[in-house]
Amino acid sequence: MGPVSNQVSTPGAASGLAGRLPALLAVAAVARHGSFTRAALATGFSTSALSQAVRALEAQLGVRLFNRTTRRVALTEAGAQFLARVQPALSEIEAAFDALDASRDAPVGMLRINLPRVASELLVMPHLAEFMTRYPQIKLELALDDGFADLVGEGFDAGIRLGESVAPGMVAVPIGGPIRIVVVGSPEYFERHTRPVTPDDLAAHDCLHYRFATGGVYRWEFARPDDPRRVFDVVTEGRFVTNDLRTMVRAAEQGVGLLHVIEDYVSSPLDDGRLVPVLESWGASFPGFYLYTAGRAQLPPKLRTFIDFLREKRGVPGFA
Repeated sequence: MGPVSNQVSTPGAASGLAGRLPALLAVAAVARHGSFTRAALATGFSTSALSQAVRALEAQLGVRLFNRTTRRVALTEAGAQFLARVQPALSEIEAAFDALDASRDAPVGMLRINLPRVASELLVMPHLAEFMTRYPQIKLELALDDGFADLVGEGFDAGIRLGESVAPGMVAVPIGGPIRIVVVGSPEYFERHTRPVTPDDLAAHDCLHYRFATGGVYRWEFARPDDPRRVFDVVTEGRFVTNDLRTMVRAAEQGVGLLHVIEDYVSSPLDDGRLVPVLESWGASFPGFYLYTAGRAQLPPKLRTFIDFLREKRGVPGFA
């Protein structure tokens, strides 16, 4: 982070907030990475310097902030409450330094993005090499997460989710354009089962189910052919459940069951005939993926560049 010198000072080295700030940054880094060693690698400070700063702050506060074992470092309850209070202020300080980068010609710095695996595979990975080549001064970290991260608390610059999943109060920018949902199955599956004509026919089919990180199972959604705005869900039955979309596609290709999925995600097996679409007139469309971030008056150049790049690759007009 910009405001930290190469020497992490202890809280007693100076009085007031200025003296405590390096130690607060050390606490945030160790909490984020769950390890003094990984935090040291990420920040460029020595492990001993981070450890000394944290221990000195704990001694000054009279409160243990971390539980330490030989394998893991985790915040105590008091430490988690403390960090939750100071993290927004640390993020604002970082944002202030990032804003200064706006005067630079080239975007620079670490860019941390939290996104689900499907967004990574559809939006980022097909163009990763080009992005890294075009912007050599940006360091990109992708955290694949099918749940919902605390962007501020976990130190992310932004997240990517479907528009309907973005929490209120976030600044959200569309980056992928609309998406369409399809139901597909393998030719071998349809040799054994009659093709469904309406969603009600799915009651007689083996349907593949996706389990969210929260524990719930996704309910299949459809739109009426005579009114695409009327989206409804259908309870389906099936013998296979997983939390990995790629595994679901492979199961569908093997004839295990029918798959309800984003059309772009299965474009290749649809093109070569490994999968066959059904219920096409009932397919629902949604706004698609959005990049979102906590409200900032000015986006740092590294993030603005990333947004413009993704929108360019998906044929979406540039972000103003």
